[in-house]
Amino acid sequence: MPQSYVLDTSIILNLIRGRELGESIDRAFGLRAAYYRHLVSIVSHGELRVLARRHEWQESKLAALAIALGEVVTVNIDNSAMIEAYVRVEESCSSAPGGEHNMGQNDMWIAATALHAGLPLITADKDFRFLDGRLIQVYWVDSGAGSQKGRSIN
Repeated sequence: MPQSYVLDTSIILNLIRGRELGESIDRAFGLRAAYYRHLVSIVSHGELRVLARRHEWQESKLAALAIALGEVVTVNIDNSAMIEAYVRVEESCSSAPGGEHNMGQNDMWIAATALHAGLPLITADKDFRFLDGRLIQVYWVDSGAGSQKGRSIN
């Protein structure tokens, strides 16, 4: 049975676009077939709304976004366990072998969501690969490779 995942903003975006890559991601990870609902950070809601406004999405795409976000569990960042997870992500980035690993604040919150939930993160963003095996399990999807399926960075 497919498991639950934390979905990065990039994955939600690919799923709502309705293109081959989104379908490939869905098939590779069994997203729609999963018994449990997947998780998304509230931060991703904000990122997606900014994109929608910036690119003046049409009603059909906004409706697809609303449906997609309605099908996942949204994790807020306003509790002490999430804050502690965020601190651990930041510490991992700042103590990286070979020097500090720069990661955006929003991405750190999304990684903290995966850490707090104890679930793998699916992303098309290379910035998360650094954390694979350190704090969380990361499945990276190469968004530039057309229909390439996600793969573990392990």
